[in-house]
This record gives sequence, C-alpha cells and structure tokens, in this order.
Amino acid sequence: MDSSLTLDYSTRKVPRYIAIEGPVGVGKTKLTKMLANTFNYETLLETPEINPFLERFYQNRKQSALPTQLFFLFERARKIQSMRQGDMFEPVTVADFLMEKDRLFAQLNLDADEMALYDNISAHLAIEAPTPDLVIYLQAPVSVLHERIQQRAQGTDLALDKAYLSQLVDAYTEFFHYYSAAPLLIVNASAFDLTTDPQDYQQLIDFMLTVNSGRHYYNPTPSFI
Repeated sequence: MDSSLTLDYSTRKVPRYIAIEGPVGVGKTKLTKMLANTFNYETLLETPEINPFLERFYQNRKQSALPTQLFFLFERARKIQSMRQGDMFEPVTVADFLMEKDRLFAQLNLDADEMALYDNISAHLAIEAPTPDLVIYLQAPVSVLHERIQQRAQGTDLALDKAYLSQLVDAYTEFFHYYSAAPLLIVNASAFDLTTDPQDYQQLIDFMLTVNSGRHYYNPTPSFI
C-alpha cells in the first residue's frame, strides 16, 4: 500500500521524531517505512542482517551473546550519532528502534560478568540519544509473532523459538511499564493488518496524531469485522 497516495496530513501537527518499538516480528520496520513515506520523513533503521554474530547467537545464545550485543550497541550508537550530527536543520525522522532498548536485550541475554563489561563499554561511549517526540510500542502475543516470523521466512529470525520470544515479550512489557521519557502510544498490533488495509493504517495515524503527552492505548476493531 502506497500510503502517500491516499493520505494527506500536511495540515496536521506531526511529531518530528517518531520511534517505533516492539519485539521481533511485530512490524516495526514496515510501519516505520510507511510513516516515513506518508510524512516524507527520513528513516533510521536497524540492520540486524549485517551483524556477523547474530546467526551464531541463535545457534548458541550463551556462547555468542556478548559479541552479538556489543556489535548491536556500537551500530546503534553510530546511527544515533549520525542522526545528531545531521540535526542542524531539525530533520524529521522515524526510527524502528529506541537506543534505550539495547540494554533491554543485554539484560535478557548476558550473564552478570558480561553485563558489567557491557555497562562499562556503554558508559564510555557516552551516547546522548535524542528523546523522541512520540514512541509507538507495538504489541502482539507470542503466537502471532511466531507465525509472522515463519510467514516472512527470511534471515536468522527463523531460528527464534517461542520460549525466547516469550522472554522477549515479557522484557518489553516490563520496559514500557516504567517508560516515561516521551509520549507513548501502545498499539495492539495483532488486531489489524497495516500492510494491506488502508483504513486500518489511516485510523492508526488519526489516533496517533492526537497523542501529545502521557501514555495512550490503541486497541482497534479490525476493519474486516
């Protein structure tokens, strides 16, 4: 769906920096690209496929967790730094990650000694990530995530089992339970299909543009009902 052809929000106030978050398989990157297309924004995208340790991590998480996590830390820090350096004219950006979520994965995958090393390295990087004007947290149950991962049938994500996905979902739930750094929109992403139904997408944006502060929940009724 080419949302830019059907939707016009040029007269509405749109957050200048939007971050999309949620567990793997929930649709972060797809929604990021759709919003960027609709609002003519730049994208800031994660590129897990370039992490040389990721496949080994899925094969043996304990053995490869630390190099996998450090690679992601350095790569996310590099992207944030690049964004900040280009901030002279206040560019408009939508990203498919929050910098703060890096530690969420670290806590999930690293042991105590590895976590101490991770924290030491992270502190020395002195990352100053800008605060988004809006964070959209996409939620879906493990069964939906697993099904979507299998359907797209690509990359190392196929090695993700339901037990790990469950841990990841729980970690995200706890993280956003306490999150208050930016306006937060929590979306039930299992209730609609943004990629094929223009009405679902338009309704989400209409609701999104009402969020200026605090915590909000969007639990839509699927348009096919």
